[in-house]
Formats: sequence, C-alpha cells, structure tokens
Amino acid sequence: MKIDNLKKLLKEFENDIIFNADLKKKNWFNIGGKAKVFYKPAELKDLIKFLKVLDNKEKIYTIGAGSNTLITDEVFNGVVIKLGKNFNRLSSLSPEIIISGAAVSDKKLSEFAADNDLSGFEFLSCIPGTVGGGIKMNAGCFGNEIKDILISVQVIDKIGNVSSIPSNKINFDYRTNNLSEDLIFLSASFKGKKKDSKNILKTMKELKVKKDNNQPTKIKTSGSTFKNPTNKTKKKVWELIKESTPSDISFGDACISKKHSNFFINRGNATFNDMKKLIEYVEQRVFEKTGIKIEKEIKILEN
Repeated sequence: MKIDNLKKLLKEFENDIIFNADLKKKNWFNIGGKAKVFYKPAELKDLIKFLKVLDNKEKIYTIGAGSNTLITDEVFNGVVIKLGKNFNRLSSLSPEIIISGAAVSDKKLSEFAADNDLSGFEFLSCIPGTVGGGIKMNAGCFGNEIKDILISVQVIDKIGNVSSIPSNKINFDYRTNNLSEDLIFLSASFKGKKKDSKNILKTMKELKVKKDNNQPTKIKTSGSTFKNPTNKTKKKVWELIKESTPSDISFGDACISKKHSNFFINRGNATFNDMKKLIEYVEQRVFEKTGIKIEKEIKILEN
C-alpha cells in the first residue's frame, strides 16, 4: 500500500506511529535502514484495533530487544511493531506463579522471580532478549529453556484475535516451537519453585561470571548466530566454526569474535550485506568441511 493511503488508513493511531522510521538503533548489531511504518501500541486494546484496521494489508514484523535480529539496510516494506509500556509489566498471580508482559526483558523477569524467592528463572538473567522473543525461540542456556517454566502464553493474530495457549499444547524443540509465525506474543504465565533468594542470587551471579568469561560483552553483536547441531555431532557450533573458518575473516566491518566464534561482530560500520555475507560464508565453510548444514539462530528482517 502506498504511504499516503496508509497514513489515511491509520490516522487515528498517528500519535503512536512513525513513518519511515529508523531501525538502526533498535537492534544490537546497530545495522539497518528504515521501516515504512513503526508502531508502538501502549496497551492491548490499541493493538487489537490497529490490527483490525490494518486487516493484514501489510507485512508485519514484531521486534523486542533486537538482540537476535539482523535488519535490512533497505526500507522494510511493511509494519514493524514494538510493544509499549503496558506490555512491560510483572505481577505475582500466586506464590509460585508470575505473569509477565511480552516486552519484559528476560533479565528483569529473572530478577523479579529472585525478589519473590522463586527459582527456575536464574538462566534468564543471561539471555539478552524479551519474554516474547524468548518464547518464540524457546530461549535457553546452561541446560535450561523457557519451556521448562512456561505455563501458558497469550497471543494475538494479525487480524486482531486474542487467545491463550497452554504450554502443553505447544510442541517445543531446541530454539523453536510449532506456533504460527503470524502470532504476536502478548503475555505469559510462568511457574517456579520456592527457594531462598540469597541462593537464587548466588546462582545468577555464578552464571553471569560464566557467561562473561566465555562470551563477548559491550560490543555490537547479536548473541549466538547459529544453533547448535542436534543429533549430528557432539561438537558445539562454535567448535565447527572455529575448525572450518579462518578466525580473521571479515566482510567490511563484519567479523567473528575472537572470544566466541559463534558471535559475529559489527566493528563499526558493517552493513546488512556485510553481515549477511559473513553468515553465508561461515555456513558454506562449515558444510564443506564437516558436511553439517548449520541453522541460523538469529532472525533476518528483509523484504
């Protein structure tokens, strides 16, 4: 749809919309161009109305923290949605159950759980994303995954219908699940186990030290680039990359971290094509050397 027609269609939402919005600062790679429409609904009723008015006439992409997203340098020909303040709330439903908005950071959820003497959320303190993104990719680390604590998730489809899905109706697998790509996650309920907060905080501190010792920090990166292979090799994907790819390879300012070979870095001014070429090069080298086709963990937003 032409931008002028979109402006007329979405006029009642204009206070929460940016047309031709810059996306470069909305992701950890610090790479990207613009979105035709960027919409940040403050609350659920606004989002429902927006989606009903839009009526799936445009491509829709939901972005959270942008911690695992590579965004095109071109104008994304669609609508990018980022959930606003009322999706960033936490509450206790019972002594063992937490309700979290999808825009809450994984770290904030883990800290809230610790404050409420709830164990099982410690690993989330090391995941640099949001609850919605975590459910979408079944985020995990150090032997735990978000599916282990999830009770249910509230979702909305792209024409504005809201529903709740129990976790036992979702088929989770390593870094994925069988939920439709058309769903936007709104909130979720989680269950933990009662434990003294001092012990929980001690575990969180130990995990952070472990993470900081093994992964790059305070740089333009997007977390793990590829998933670990399953049922094909005992080796982790970082080992496959290290054994198959020159450590000093780069395309423009896109390069591989010296600290962890599954973390790709923007040294300064890497473009979308620089990073995409690096990803494709590593995929090809690993396949040529090992016969294993590695699968991307990061999401790529392009037209």
